[in-house]
Amino acid sequence: MVSPVTVVKSEGPKLVPFLKATCVYFVLWLPTSSPSWFSALIKCLPIFCLWVFLLAHGFSFLCAHASARRILAGLIFSALGDAFLIWQEQGYFVHGLLMFAIAHILYSSAYGMKPLNLCAGLVYTAVSSLIYILLYPYLCGPFTYLVGVYTILIGFMGWRATAGLQLANDLWTWTKLSACIGAVLFIASDVTIAVNKFCFPVPYSRTIIMATYYAGQMLIALSVVECQDVEVARKRI
Repeated sequence: MVSPVTVVKSEGPKLVPFLKATCVYFVLWLPTSSPSWFSALIKCLPIFCLWVFLLAHGFSFLCAHASARRILAGLIFSALGDAFLIWQEQGYFVHGLLMFAIAHILYSSAYGMKPLNLCAGLVYTAVSSLIYILLYPYLCGPFTYLVGVYTILIGFMGWRATAGLQLANDLWTWTKLSACIGAVLFIASDVTIAVNKFCFPVPYSRTIIMATYYAGQMLIALSVVECQDVEVARKRI
């Protein structure tokens, strides 16, 4: 297993643009009441930087690892979802929901179905069901079904991202832990969006949503780079 120190040294510099772009977003803090292409650019910029982060590992890396390509595709659809949500009050919320649904499908596909880890599946099924039960009284029209389907997708993504993390058997790596935490943060961001939009105003909702979202996406992007780090570590031996 590659050590955390090696990870920081090898991956840290590649994440600097993402961290700077995230700081720019929180410093500018553009008002959501005046949606514009500039505000969309600032919101999407950290995700663009995560594209660059994965591309910085080389096209040969992306060609060799289907999981990395799928995570990159998921980040592309996430950026589209971010852009649509800038204009959610103008009727583009569903479009954003669809883009993020595709992103979750791609992330789930990247993590695959092995190991199955039924215990993790049961936990995420219970959590997803509880989330939908709490949201259901506040939903109406198409959102009754759309939110239900989306909840299933994020729960499934969380399950697949967590399935490989088996702490009890020491069958884990820093990338599996990264995938697990990233998925949990992404789900926390989505749940906050849903509660704030459909149920009641959540204090500091935008800060909570974007902080957990950016952190989750960063960890998900990090979760696919272990293959290259292992190759680098082997060359040094």
